Amino acid sequence: MANKTARELAFETLLKIEKEDSYSNLAISGVLKDETLESADKAFFTHLVYGVIERLLTLDYNINLYLKNPKIKPNVRTILRLSAYQVLFMENIPDAAAINEGVNLTKKYKLDYATGLTNAVLRKISQNGLIIPEDNDEIKYSCPKELIDMWTKDYGEENTKGILSHINKVPKTYIRINTTKVDLNNPTNTPTQVLTTIPDPNTDKYHVQDKSSQLCCEALDPQPGERILDVCAAPGGKSFTIAQLMDNKGEVVARDIHEHRVKLIKDGAARLGLSIINAGVGDAEVFDESLGIFDRVIADVPCAGFGIIGRKPEIRYKSISNIDYLNRLQYNILTVSSRYLASKGTLVYSTCSLNKRENEEVVKKFLEKCKDFELITQKTIFPHTLDCDGFFYAVFKRH
Repeated sequence: MANKTARELAFETLLKIEKEDSYSNLAISGVLKDETLESADKAFFTHLVYGVIERLLTLDYNINLYLKNPKIKPNVRTILRLSAYQVLFMENIPDAAAINEGVNLTKKYKLDYATGLTNAVLRKISQNGLIIPEDNDEIKYSCPKELIDMWTKDYGEENTKGILSHINKVPKTYIRINTTKVDLNNPTNTPTQVLTTIPDPNTDKYHVQDKSSQLCCEALDPQPGERILDVCAAPGGKSFTIAQLMDNKGEVVARDIHEHRVKLIKDGAARLGLSIINAGVGDAEVFDESLGIFDRVIADVPCAGFGIIGRKPEIRYKSISNIDYLNRLQYNILTVSSRYLASKGTLVYSTCSLNKRENEEVVKKFLEKCKDFELITQKTIFPHTLDCDGFFYAVFKRH
């Protein structure tokens, strides 16, 4: 049987993501692992999947302009989205090729009844180009109005415009240089660097970690010889950076609720030569007295992820009503984490989400309940200001 093309794989993957409400990065990784594709086809496939998801609302608006009835079957709409994305957003692909391949997909997947429709709609899109209604950020940036409204309420119009302008850009890949293995020589050199090639999964010289997350670790201010607890540690990036900041002296206890994710921490620590990391299974909502007391604790809690839309574009389409459940989980984890902290110790709470309900409001509730803690600082990192993921962290000190 002939191998599937990048377009065919993109079509199937987009359908799967929509049907199963799955994360795009995991769906893409699964295909790249299972399918035999040349490097150029891998890049094309990945670009198509991410691109269509990023521009979903924009694409649907333009497609619907030429449909008498916008209620069409998901597989036909997916073909239209996939082909329209190439016409409107990929200058290196001739419109005729994109249209022809779209029509071929209808035949390939036994959707012959939609061949004429597909051809007609795509030709109209090619003829008229990208159409954006005036003063409509929802269509312009392909971002639901409820999310735009939430950001505007929390951060103001200027920051919201900045966030929107950043969410469809290709995110940079930041790495943290392993300073236990690499001498940076010049004090002006920074361990936070941008990687422009594919990450080497076997190197002991660095690990991949966004700049915002690295700043959070630095805010914890870990010192050599201390005991540090990372309660939601997988896949391990923060634990690795913390151990390096400690010169691999002391102990970093890294816990995660899933065994297979704990393995990621153990493998990464071994690869980087970070012997002070003690990784194991643990539920961050359940206090474990056997762990003892720590000098510093970091709780990078599960969140809605509205700061990492550039990496997981489908997050923007998830309902903000999920925040209510997350609020309770986040507060519980923060409260339990605080119980591990020694007197005068430092506690850091963080999320990769951009909204005050998950961030400042959780901090406020915690301070109202836990009177023996004081807030030292809290910071929202906007993607458009530091060219990185959106992030929030708060630093507390125990009396």
